Amino acid sequence: MFKEFKEFAFKGNVLDLAIGVIIGAAFGKIVTALVDVVIMPIISIILSLILNDVNIATWQFSIGATPIMIGVLIKTIIEFLIIAFVLFLFVKGINSTRRKQEVEAPAAPPPSEEVLLLREIRDSLQK
Repeated sequence: MFKEFKEFAFKGNVLDLAIGVIIGAAFGKIVTALVDVVIMPIISIILSLILNDVNIATWQFSIGATPIMIGVLIKTIIEFLIIAFVLFLFVKGINSTRRKQEVEAPAAPPPSEEVLLLREIRDSLQK
């Protein structure tokens, strides 16, 4: 049973997926920090010039006693857009690499004269 688990766990696809999940989680933290520390303050500064002292992080309204935090939603949307754009660039790069490999793949050599003659014989026998 341990041997089967070891074969499963160390197959390339499972290991690649695990590494991808770990890297993705770390990348998500980097994007969150980027949005919190760089992007949201810049947006807040720009909006404060337009709307007078606005901090997006505190934007909210209430329905009854429940606060709806629009600022958090905006921050999360910005994080999503950054991650989606980076993934788009990553997939685009992989696809262009695959296309180059397909183009560089050598074409199959033309069939030999014997093969051509055998095909002619086969075709004439089918008639």
